[in-house]
Amino acid sequence: MALAGALQGFGILMLILYNGRLAEASKKLVVPFPPAQPTSENLAAICHQGQGRPRYPDSIFPRSGNSNLRRRGKAINRLEQWFTLCCLEGGEDPNATILCCTRQAWKQALSKFCIEESSIMTVPYECCKKQGDERWACFDSELPNPDYSPTPGYTAPTIPEEPGFTFGENSC
Repeated sequence: MALAGALQGFGILMLILYNGRLAEASKKLVVPFPPAQPTSENLAAICHQGQGRPRYPDSIFPRSGNSNLRRRGKAINRLEQWFTLCCLEGGEDPNATILCCTRQAWKQALSKFCIEESSIMTVPYECCKKQGDERWACFDSELPNPDYSPTPGYTAPTIPEEPGFTFGENSC
């Protein structure tokens, strides 16, 4: 009997320690957000250093909680994937076409993020409460990585494909 009680006490202690570690790990988890709007100044980094910027597979998030970080990570993953498609664009003036495409990808990815934010019963991300140019100006402020610089020594993992991006070349 004493052994059973000791084992039960040990199990409870391990559960407390495990949950404490999960809570501590979730406090350290950061998803730099929002992504900067593509510009002629950061376009080369967007297209040539994409594999060096972080991705956020579901496996890095605790099973419960952090849903706001999970949605941000998903938006970043989606955007990086769509940037890859844009960087393959050509045409008479490839840089202008690529810039137009990446800007459209940026807006579509963040619009989809806002739709996901509004479908949850929590307070949506501040910029999602705004409309039109005010929304885009909000997203393009207080940026954690405006130059789209890569993380030294990092190589992005493969992330499942995110369909849904359509580039409207006539909108350029």
